[in-house]
Amino acid sequence: MKNISSRAMAILRAVASGRAEITCSCEPDVFIDGLACCDQMTARSLAHAGLICPARPGAVGHRVPVRLTAAGRALVDEPREAA
Repeated sequence: MKNISSRAMAILRAVASGRAEITCSCEPDVFIDGLACCDQMTARSLAHAGLICPARPGAVGHRVPVRLTAAGRALVDEPREAA
């Protein structure tokens, strides 16, 4: 995901700060600060791209903490150019 959107970066930053949860599912939902993420398609694309993943196992449909993968961490830590 070289051309990552600002919204996707915001989700990644929320995950990095420990404010997010994910449902254990093949089509996971992401929750930030306890509320459903406003863009589940982007959240799911981050999971399918291997940038975020559950921090621990859980039953199907249950919420668990979400963490950045190494690839997700690299994106968050990468310096961003000013627009």
